[in-house]
Amino acid sequence: MGLSIAILSGCSVGLGAILLVAGMIRAVPDLSTQPSTTLWTRLHRRWETLSRGRRAWVLGALLAGVLVAVASGWLLAAILIPVVFLVVPWLLSAPTHREVETLAGLDRWVRLLGASLSSGKSIRDAIFATRRQVPDVLQAPVAKLCARLDQRWSLRDALWAMGDEMDSADGDAVVAALAIAGTHGGAGARATLEALSDTIQHRLRALREIAAERAKPRAVVRQVTVITLVVLIAALVLNPTFFAPYGTPIGQLLAATLVAVYLGCLAMLRRRTVPPSTPRFLRSPS
Repeated sequence: MGLSIAILSGCSVGLGAILLVAGMIRAVPDLSTQPSTTLWTRLHRRWETLSRGRRAWVLGALLAGVLVAVASGWLLAAILIPVVFLVVPWLLSAPTHREVETLAGLDRWVRLLGASLSSGKSIRDAIFATRRQVPDVLQAPVAKLCARLDQRWSLRDALWAMGDEMDSADGDAVVAALAIAGTHGGAGARATLEALSDTIQHRLRALREIAAERAKPRAVVRQVTVITLVVLIAALVLNPTFFAPYGTPIGQLLAATLVAVYLGCLAMLRRRTVPPSTPRFLRSPS
């Protein structure tokens, strides 16, 4: 009875740690604009987006946890091993810097528009002429912008809708510059875009330097984590009796607590290395 309670307590601690990490790194959804989905639906969608190799890795980690738990008698290993092989690599990986990617795409698009305007095209014609040359990050917003212009939306309203879809302060700057130039018949648009491109390049350079500095602590923690895991595996192989105390109910509970605390620290590190997005300054009337 005591062993069952200890195992249940250890599993509860591990589940609580996973829920704590998920709550720290997950943004609160806007229920007014997003349909309600169950946890199973979200997990199924996430599973569908994984590549074949990634699915094999997930299944292998789960199977390894079950095999180790059965072979060693440490039932907690069925949770700890998948967590180590699945959660830890994700926490130590470099997060996607959406602002840098969007800014780099805007820089290329602004340069394409400036080159097209220099040939005598209007802003509307330049948008259509460059829509197949924009970077991947702007493919969908620019395609929708062209579709709205085809549907006889005004240039200003179509640009404002594009800004809302991009949800980026840097995108607002480009949208505002194009909208202002469009209301003046394109006068001074090329000079405005050239100045805007220079500003974007300076900001992009600064963001990349900041991202490089933020990556240094993550690299150090990654090295420490790898060294720690190697030492623990070597100790398990060379001196199995070292981990004998963790085979007791209290030992398993202690191991679950230590892993949960370490994962919490990694989650805090990842959260701090992701800079907050710059607030927007344009909003469409709708």
